[in-house]
Amino acid sequence: MPRTAITRGTTSPAGTAAADPAVTTPPGLVPVLAACGIVVSLVQTMIAPLLPELPALTHSSSANVSWLLTTTLLTGAIATPLLGRMGDMYGKKRMLMITLAVLAAGSLTCALSSDLAVLIIGRGLQGAALAVIPLGISILRDELPPARVIGAVALMSSTLGVGAAVGLPVAALIVQGAGWHTMFWACAAFAAVAVLCVHFVVPESGRRSAGQFDFLGALGLATMLTCLMLAINKGGDWGWTAPRTLGLLIGAVAIGLVWGRYELRTPTPMVDLRVSARPAVLLTNLAAFLIGFAFYANALTTAQLVQEPTSTGYGIGATMLVSSLCLLPGGICMALFSPVSARISARHGAKSALALASGVLALGYVVRIFTSGGIAMIIVGATVVSIGTALAYSALPTLIMGSVPVSETGAANGMNTLVRTIGQTVCAAVAVLVLSHVTSTRSGRELPSLAAYLTIFGIAAAVSLAALVATLLIPRRKGEGDPGTGSSTSHRKAAPATTPAGLVRRSAATVGA
Repeated sequence: MPRTAITRGTTSPAGTAAADPAVTTPPGLVPVLAACGIVVSLVQTMIAPLLPELPALTHSSSANVSWLLTTTLLTGAIATPLLGRMGDMYGKKRMLMITLAVLAAGSLTCALSSDLAVLIIGRGLQGAALAVIPLGISILRDELPPARVIGAVALMSSTLGVGAAVGLPVAALIVQGAGWHTMFWACAAFAAVAVLCVHFVVPESGRRSAGQFDFLGALGLATMLTCLMLAINKGGDWGWTAPRTLGLLIGAVAIGLVWGRYELRTPTPMVDLRVSARPAVLLTNLAAFLIGFAFYANALTTAQLVQEPTSTGYGIGATMLVSSLCLLPGGICMALFSPVSARISARHGAKSALALASGVLALGYVVRIFTSGGIAMIIVGATVVSIGTALAYSALPTLIMGSVPVSETGAANGMNTLVRTIGQTVCAAVAVLVLSHVTSTRSGRELPSLAAYLTIFGIAAAVSLAALVATLLIPRRKGEGDPGTGSSTSHRKAAPATTPAGLVRRSAATVGA
């Protein structure tokens, strides 16, 4: 199949692009990277239907089994910014293949054992694969014609939600029909195929960041994140005022202060804090944290809400498979609305797309507050939230790419994914706190009351509105589309090639080259 010639830009000090000799883009690049994103998302969520059964299967307590989730979140949070930075320095394709190979190894580890300690190690290896999303986005920015970048990045970002929505019912079917180890065998096979596809289809970018890898900065970041994520994840079990919880939180702050001072002084930092402190980057990451919280509230509560017994007066008593299918329409809508977000970003700017997404998220939770009495309206509310998530997750990388140098795309997108993950972790802690304290006793059992779920929806709506405020405060770049003007160059000066509007307006000359 013929390849389309495009012009690839080189990195200038300002992060804009300059013309290079013509290079080619493989026609299967976007589908392969999107498939990798879906595989990663499937792996992250497929264990959920198995959690109620794992204490018996592994002869362990529920508290110990919860480390299967905690470890995955922890390694994902640490690996994402580190592998993103290594991709900028040593090659994005190389790091993508290594990450997928680690995912396959982790899946194989889980498939071969029923011992909890071994399963935790395997899940830790699987968690590192979260870095696939920012690495894929960085490759798309490097390799695609400018006119295709925004749409492809939107698709890549949406795979995180699409895979999660599809993964739950698929996992439930596999567990019920073929045994729980089969689920991990399937994950290992998917990851192995993904490695081969990347090897044969994805080109290695010639762009590299100069300097040496900041190993000390990476160690400091990993230690800080370990303390923070452990405190947030286990604080509910240990007690928020327990010495080890407070010790971890204090340790995270102390290490963060020392790490930040070091990063500001090193010539090639792990995280360029000066770039991260720019209002456009800082506020986008704040919005990402809040969006991550709002998205996860939907994923956490929907399945559990419809599984609550009918004796509660509001529960549906649905099976795990039925409850998982409730999220499937939302996953389909995420795939359908990611290109809508791309078109909004191209015409009006990614800031406008993110503001709309935040409003839709808030609306979705308002719908959920007033329509949680039947399964049909629960699905409607959950789907509206998923649409808002699709619009947001597609716009966030575009905002980040328009605000950082090309040489830092992997690290910057990795940090953006990290803050979303932290938002999800905080959401999980808040949800557990509410569901365990706002309860009612039915048939001798203490269960979450309907008010608990409505409280979570109210909190998520407020967080979505806070994301809207943060988005509106993001400074608009001169080259970015303004409402009503679209991308027409007759109304304003040409945008830098790395801004969203600039990426679109370079299309005619580039594709025709």
